Amino acid sequence: LHEDGREQVAGFHMAGDLLGLDAIGGGHHVCDAVALDDSEVCEIPLDALEQLSREIPSLQLHFHRILSREIVRDHGMMLLLGSMRADERLAVFLLNLSQRHAARGYSPVELLLRMTRADIGSYLGLKLETVSRALSRMQALDLIEVRNRHLRIIDMDGLKSIASRCAAT
Repeated sequence: LHEDGREQVAGFHMAGDLLGLDAIGGGHHVCDAVALDDSEVCEIPLDALEQLSREIPSLQLHFHRILSREIVRDHGMMLLLGSMRADERLAVFLLNLSQRHAARGYSPVELLLRMTRADIGSYLGLKLETVSRALSRMQALDLIEVRNRHLRIIDMDGLKSIASRCAAT
């Protein structure tokens, strides 16, 4: 929450993602987690993880890789918010969601958006209306098909083309 009470979505986690990494440095969490669907959480106290990492060096290496991936993802989000137009931001978001689905063995083209359009807007730094208009434009271009929370990617290359516009300029 912002000091004025507004919510800011900082990420959308999926099965297998680690939560709570924000507390490693300061000992307390600066964010809340809200489940958008039925979820399971496995709590691993940091001191237990550190002890196991000393006993199993490969675990420590794996944990460092996860931390590095999170840093890279956060850096990418900063670049995304600072340099892309609304359509480009949304295209990158959908492509990222598609890749994350595929990595978990799900369809990369049939996506169930568990979050609201307002949540997506908060995450991407866009207004709800802007997200809705961008989705409508992408649907009109036959890049995607949207039915409520179900989204199907029809033209993956077309989405990639929109996402890469920013890199080209």
